[in-house]
Amino acid sequence: MKIKLLMTGMLGLISATTVFAQKGELSNAQDQYATFSTLRGQKDGPLATKATTAINDAKTSIDKASANAKTNTLPATFAVKAEIYASLALREKDPGQATTLFATADEAVKKAKELDTKGENKKAIDEASDLLGQYKYYDGVKQYQAGKYDAAYQEFDYFRSTRPTDTTALYLTGLSAAASQKYDAAIENYNKLLGTKYSRLPDIYSDLSLIYLQKKDTANAIKIVSEGAEKFPQDTKLSKREIELNLQAGNQAKVVEKIEKAIAKDPKNKTLYYYAGLTYTDTKNFDKAEAMYRKALELDPNYYEASLNLGFILLNPGITNFNAAQKLPTSKQKEYDAMMAKAKAAFNAAKPVILHTIEINPKSIDALTNLKQCYLGLQDMANATATQKKIDALKQQ
Repeated sequence: MKIKLLMTGMLGLISATTVFAQKGELSNAQDQYATFSTLRGQKDGPLATKATTAINDAKTSIDKASANAKTNTLPATFAVKAEIYASLALREKDPGQATTLFATADEAVKKAKELDTKGENKKAIDEASDLLGQYKYYDGVKQYQAGKYDAAYQEFDYFRSTRPTDTTALYLTGLSAAASQKYDAAIENYNKLLGTKYSRLPDIYSDLSLIYLQKKDTANAIKIVSEGAEKFPQDTKLSKREIELNLQAGNQAKVVEKIEKAIAKDPKNKTLYYYAGLTYTDTKNFDKAEAMYRKALELDPNYYEASLNLGFILLNPGITNFNAAQKLPTSKQKEYDAMMAKAKAAFNAAKPVILHTIEINPKSIDALTNLKQCYLGLQDMANATATQKKIDALKQQ
C-alpha cells in the first residue's frame, strides 16, 4: 500500500513538473518577445542580431506552449502567439511565408479575444491586432499602387478594423472603395471622416459629392458639397463645385442669391465675382456676366479664368451677328450692313480682352481659338491663319 501511495505521489510530481515546464515556455516566449519589442526598430548591427534571436526564440517557446495540452487553451498563449507571429509576418520578405505567418497570427488573435473573458491579456491582444493592421496597411498600399483596387480595399478595410477611429485608415478604405466602385462603402467611410479633425476635409467633401454623382444621386451630391462650402468658405474648389452642381440641377436662382449675399459680406473676393459671372452666363444674362467678370479683373488683372470668359462673352454677339448676316438674301443689303457693323464692333471689343488673356496664359488653346474666331470675323485671314498655326503647334506638345 505504501508503495502504491509513493508511486501516486511521484506521478503527481511528474505531472506538475510538466505543466511547470510548459508554463515556463510561455513565460520565456513573453520575455523573449519583450526583448524583441525593445529592439524592433534596429536595422543592423549587434542589436539587430539580438532582436532576430529574441523573436526566433520567442517563436520556438510559444510553439512548444501551443503544442502542450496543459497550456494550449490559455488565452495568454494565443495572445502572445498572435504578437509573435504578427511581428514575424511584418519582418518576412517572402510573400508566401508572410501570408502563412499572418494567417496564424490572425487566427490566434481571434481565439485570444474569444477566451480572454476577464480582459487579462487585453494589452497583448491590442498590440497583436495593431501589428496585423500594419501588415494589411503595407499590403494595401502595394495593391493600390498596382491598380488592384478591390484587393486594396479588402486590405485597407482590415487595417481600418484594427483602428476604427484612425483618419488615415478611414481615408484609405474610402479611397480604395471608391476606386473599386464600392460606392456605399466609400460613402460610409468618408462620412465617418467628416466627424473628425482630418486635415483634408475639404477634399473629402469634394470627393463625396463625386461619389454621389456616380450613384446618380444629385440631391445628396449638392447637399454634401454645400455643407463643405459653408464649413470651408475659402476653399474655391468646393464653392465652384457647389455652383456647377446647382446650375446643372436648374437651381440658378438659388445660386445667384447665395453669391450676392457672399459678395455683400466679402466685396474684395475676386472668386465670388467670377462665380457670379459663371452663373449669369449660364442663365444667358450676358450683361450682368460681363459686369461680374470685369469686377473680378479689377481686383486681379491677371485672373485668367475671368479674362477668358469675359473674352467669350464679348465675342459671342459678334459671332451671332456675323452668322446671321451671312444668311440674309442679297435684297437685304441694309440689314446685312447693320448686322456686320454690330459684329465688327463686338469683335473689336473682344480682341484686346482676348489678347490680354493670351498674355496671361500664352499656351491657352481656348484663348487662341477665341482669337482666331475674332480674326475671322474681322476678315483678317493672315492673322487667323497664323493663330491656327500656334494652336496646331500647342496640340503637338
